[in-house]
Amino acid sequence: MTLTGVHFLLTYTCNYECDHCFLYCSPRAEGTFTIAQVRQVLEQAQQLGSVSSIYFEGGEPFLFFPVMVESLRLARELGFTTGVVTNCYWATSADDARLWLKPIVAVGVHDLSLSDDAFHHSEGIDSPAKLAARGAADLGLPASSICIEKPAIQAPQGEKGQPVVGGGVLLKGRAAQTLTEGLPTRPLDSFCTCPHEELVAPERVHVDVWGNVQICQGLSIGNLWHTPLDQLIAAYTPANHPISGPLVNGGPRALAQEYGVVLDGEFVDECHYCFEVRKALIDRFADQLAPRQVYGLEG
Repeated sequence: MTLTGVHFLLTYTCNYECDHCFLYCSPRAEGTFTIAQVRQVLEQAQQLGSVSSIYFEGGEPFLFFPVMVESLRLARELGFTTGVVTNCYWATSADDARLWLKPIVAVGVHDLSLSDDAFHHSEGIDSPAKLAARGAADLGLPASSICIEKPAIQAPQGEKGQPVVGGGVLLKGRAAQTLTEGLPTRPLDSFCTCPHEELVAPERVHVDVWGNVQICQGLSIGNLWHTPLDQLIAAYTPANHPISGPLVNGGPRALAQEYGVVLDGEFVDECHYCFEVRKALIDRFADQLAPRQVYGLEG
């Protein structure tokens, strides 16, 4: 496993509460890095020797603007390329967008990812994401849009084809509860792979303030406050991990069979089923299925 990217979940707090959120973020969600904690993780990432990029995400990282800017500066000082993912709530005009963005341009951020879809904003040329994009362009800041549509049934290919769910939403986190109603379901035996995450040799991880090193949202390979990141990466093999092992061998269906999980109801896709199976196992594997926040659970 050669890690090249570390993505900070700078905070689970968000001013939005989107139906598609992997992490169950909301104004009530807790858990935000201090700058001292950011510094510790950056130092651990540097010690690995393979990490080249650092991203700051959330929740909404702009809610903790001074910490975010200083974190970007520290990451650049250590030689990492940097990026930020934001819902653009702060872009109330192109002029204001430039004011918000000038400090991160000054510390040398390399990429700004803007959530630009109906989950976050109404459509229009003056949506916050469009205003943020204009402000970024004015400042020469590379920016890209993240656009996800609500899941919808697409026409099958051919007369005997199965309905396809489009839209780009991964049905885990809050989306597993809010966006699956009315969508076509599949037999459990078809959920035999993990098509959306690289679990054998992941190149990036997400880390949160509680130390969880996640290779998929809510799937942890350890806690970097207890064991340094380089040791966690060196020790990780799917065969020795009680959750990723079955997932690699046979997808969420194998995970359910391994631990005798039988769930009521039907499921739309692999992420939907996997999320519910993992949620059923969370008390049994509290260290690996962490944090509870990502499963919509408290404490």
